[in-house]
Amino acid sequence: MTRVMRRVAELATDRFHLRALRRSDLAALYPTMADEETALYLTRPAFTSHGELWHWLAARGWPGRTWIAEDRESGTVAGRFTAVPARQEGVEEIGYIVCLDRRGQGVARECTAALVRHLFSDAGGAARKLVAEVDTRNAASVGLLEWLGFTREAHLREYEETHAGMCDVYLYGLLAAEIDRVPRG
Repeated sequence: MTRVMRRVAELATDRFHLRALRRSDLAALYPTMADEETALYLTRPAFTSHGELWHWLAARGWPGRTWIAEDRESGTVAGRFTAVPARQEGVEEIGYIVCLDRRGQGVARECTAALVRHLFSDAGGAARKLVAEVDTRNAASVGLLEWLGFTREAHLREYEETHAGMCDVYLYGLLAAEIDRVPRG
């Protein structure tokens, strides 16, 4: 079954091309999304099949946008980056996940910085604020957001019940006026 994805502008960094999701990306994304340790920080358990993952990635009615980071040199998929309209006008929630074999290589820094700049631009929707919700135990994600210049705005205790139990969550925010905080990647 073919599903219509929300259009995304193609973005480029020094090492990556960020483009729309394709069904062929499943092979690269599945090992990460099926990984039990990775799933500790997801709101759902690890995926158990390509079909289940595709149904989630390409869900009809999902209001967000997905970019796939593709290595410009090798053409391999390095991660998935998202933006979802929040409840308030002009606010987008960002998300990111880097493929297991690319972790620790600066993929998230480079690609998320490019996405943040894009979302604040007219071409990206001219958001007034970006937010991110992160499990407090996810040190890599906390470090990324703080490196990007996001401010921790809240610590919500036992905020979200997931397959892993009750989780504490940090809420981070970055205002468009703070774009100068965002490193170039």
